[in-house]
Amino acid sequence: MYWTLELASYLEDAPWPATKDELIDFAMRSGAPMEVIENLQELEDDGEPFESIEDIWPDYPTKDDFFFNEDEY
Repeated sequence: MYWTLELASYLEDAPWPATKDELIDFAMRSGAPMEVIENLQELEDDGEPFESIEDIWPDYPTKDDFFFNEDEY
């Protein structure tokens, strides 16, 4: 299983919190690439919903990770 920014971006609009099956269903309905669906299928399913993309990919960059000053533009 590997995640990239491009692959993870397909889950940004997912209905969080969501279970593994709900995320797979969302990915299929939204036309996400097969790699996203395969990554989701490889997740361990303990029955608990995932609260955000960070639960799936802990290294997912947030706005705080970028040094972009929105006030300048």
